Amino acid sequence: MPYYLGIDGGGTKTTCAVGDEARVLAAATAGPSNIVRVGEAQARESLHQAVHQACAASGITPGLVVRTCIGGSGAARPELAAIVRGILAEILPVPIDVVGDMEIALEAAFDDSPGVIVIAGTGSIAYGRDKAGKTLRVGGWGFEIGDEGSAHWIGRAAVSAVLRASDRDGDKVAPSALAKALCKAWGVSSLSDLARAANSIPSPDFAALFRVVITSEDELAREVLSKAGRELAEIAGVVIHRLFGADDHAFVPVAMTGGVFRHAAPVREAFYNQLQTLAPRARVMSQVADPVEGALRLARKGAGKVT
Repeated sequence: MPYYLGIDGGGTKTTCAVGDEARVLAAATAGPSNIVRVGEAQARESLHQAVHQACAASGITPGLVVRTCIGGSGAARPELAAIVRGILAEILPVPIDVVGDMEIALEAAFDDSPGVIVIAGTGSIAYGRDKAGKTLRVGGWGFEIGDEGSAHWIGRAAVSAVLRASDRDGDKVAPSALAKALCKAWGVSSLSDLARAANSIPSPDFAALFRVVITSEDELAREVLSKAGRELAEIAGVVIHRLFGADDHAFVPVAMTGGVFRHAAPVREAFYNQLQTLAPRARVMSQVADPVEGALRLARKGAGKVT
């Protein structure tokens, strides 16, 4: 029996799924494997760990895998793809397909059908495919200049929000619950220290603050999360208008994926409401797509096994 491997290699975690021709047999999760963010050594450790654990849980050895597909942010760039393929080839047989994270996410949500997928994880991007097979991506320009609505953006926006609130209120108002939580997360004792940490070089891990924001029962936190949802709706709306604009009467299916959507209900709600205003034809799927399912499906298709 042939076995296939699908891998979703992200900036926060790596998920590996093992399947046969029809089923997912087991999955495992390890640390981050985005080479740009964590480097080759950390990527190798995470990828090897995820593969070994998933194969062990499936009761097979990595040598029995007939085809692997991995998707990750920026992974489709030839120079990075070669590195990722080489890392996996140390423990897996070839062929090993390396594609972008948006490709496995679109596959997970829609198979071969048209639609728009919006990814909001450590970074963010919107990607769509029309019924003729034409594709379009919007956003995903990186943490310093884009990735609106992502975990990184949310962490940075939260720090900015509490500092602006301090400027506005001065010493008359005690620091908000969000401000206190952010200071605690970074181990600083004042907003001045928080600002210095935020402006340090290299830049701090703003994405690590996402959990602080979503667990804070604070108006500032809710405002940041709502703004994130609206920003994500903006890039989805651009894809819909540019890719499906000529088909005025057709509904456009839209799917969400990534940890921000999965764990932050205020983001999902704001995304849905804003997108209905920007693109009334959008039909947002309620279930958050799992990209590793798309990677596994592409591995099967690569071997001529369409399920």
